[in-house]
Amino acid sequence: MTDPVKVTPTRLDGLLLIEPVSRFQDFRGEYVEYYNRPAFHAAGIMTDFIQDDISVSRKGVLRGLHGDAVTTKLISCHHGQFFLAVVNWDPDSPQYRQWQTFELSAENRLAVLIPPKFINGHYIQTETAIFHYKQDALYDRSGQVTVMYDDPALGIPWPLEGPPILSRRDAGRE
Repeated sequence: MTDPVKVTPTRLDGLLLIEPVSRFQDFRGEYVEYYNRPAFHAAGIMTDFIQDDISVSRKGVLRGLHGDAVTTKLISCHHGQFFLAVVNWDPDSPQYRQWQTFELSAENRLAVLIPPKFINGHYIQTETAIFHYKQDALYDRSGQVTVMYDDPALGIPWPLEGPPILSRRDAGRE
């Protein structure tokens, strides 16, 4: 029998902070197991992931805020460090537009499970970082929501070191 993964609820309903299933370090380096279906199921997380993606970015890049109404994502940092902001974007939720932030890194190896109807963005804090996410739905650009990272109604305290590097979409030019 597999032990459940360690899950910490956050102040936003359905948003979970997750420790690796297992982690081992020795003179050769490090082994990290982020996802194990039986361990997640034992913890009550029944998500069936069907797609894995990574983005590799340099320091100062800010991606997001993006999301959709159907996708659950498991986000982790495989290299470097980034600041992750997650916003409840469900207008039917009493927590609509409330947000929470996290520092994910290759050192702390934490992961965040983001439910549907939430949006997220991340800001790269190291020379490079690898943002990894598992999804339970195939990416569909037509269903995506984009919200400006600096929306004053949200007031997310991004730890910016100068103007962020943005895509046309994230700069509101697309």
